[in-house]
Amino acid sequence: MNWYDSLLPQLAAMGQERWAEELQTTLSESRLMERYGGMPGWLGALQALPELHPSRISLQEDVTIGSGVDLGQVSREELIDKLMAFHPWRKGPYNFFGIEIDTEWRSDWKLERLLPHIQPLAGRRILDVGCGNGYHGWRMLGAGADFVLGIEPFLLSVMQFQVMQRYLCDPRHHVIPIGIEDVPPDLACFDSVFSMGVLYHRRSPLDHLQELKGCLRPGGELILETLIVEGGEETVFMPPGRYAKMRNVWFLPSIKALTLWLTRCGFRDIACVDATRTSCQEQRATEWMHFESLADFLDPDDNEKTAEGHPAPLRAIFTATKP
Repeated sequence: MNWYDSLLPQLAAMGQERWAEELQTTLSESRLMERYGGMPGWLGALQALPELHPSRISLQEDVTIGSGVDLGQVSREELIDKLMAFHPWRKGPYNFFGIEIDTEWRSDWKLERLLPHIQPLAGRRILDVGCGNGYHGWRMLGAGADFVLGIEPFLLSVMQFQVMQRYLCDPRHHVIPIGIEDVPPDLACFDSVFSMGVLYHRRSPLDHLQELKGCLRPGGELILETLIVEGGEETVFMPPGRYAKMRNVWFLPSIKALTLWLTRCGFRDIACVDATRTSCQEQRATEWMHFESLADFLDPDDNEKTAEGHPAPLRAIFTATKP
């Protein structure tokens, strides 16, 4: 398992020698085996994937790896069965050797909403915090990014990334199983930092904003997507219990409140570039994610409320610059 052999020299070349040394231990096979009891099973599932060679790769308008003709003697049903070992597939969609992996989230829709409003990604070094299985990172490479590092604490998502990387073998994109709290403070080396769908899971949202700021170089851009509520500068909703059946939702600010938070954290050029109500077409159960999804999280008699009676999910995208 040599997933990170190319990552560490890249970080060192970015002036992050100390972090590279720390990650050499953190990401060693022995440490990962010790930390994740299910790692041997996941490695077996990866090794069971067939040897295939994609005749085409598309990362610009979608993520397409190979086509059906590349399967050769491998049956479509066999490959689907092996991919289902990594269920549930939440972020995507992917076209994988002619198989449409119809993920729970239409992550491409979110990307389409934000791309017109951010700095062009061509030539940039990007950190994607809470990146899931790396779908957005592949699309960032398709937009011309030089380097994308995703951090994601959930091992299943990291394994789904490794499914794609098994066939793409692209040294410019990495997903590592750590959280933002494991990133050294004040790296100041990334041109763009994405944090999408993370802020409301943090007990201390201001600390999270400061962590993100510390990862950016001066003049770098933050792209932040989070749940919000309607209201004024002082409006912040803290669910008394679950929110849309999620236990770990802490703070939902209004647009004006989050603008104030970003200002107090030292960002400038702050803008809310999009606010969109999450629909049951954008987040839904599929054959690739057959657990409950958004339709089950809403009041069946009023889709503008969650099952608990709170305002239904409304998501906003903010951009801001580190001075």
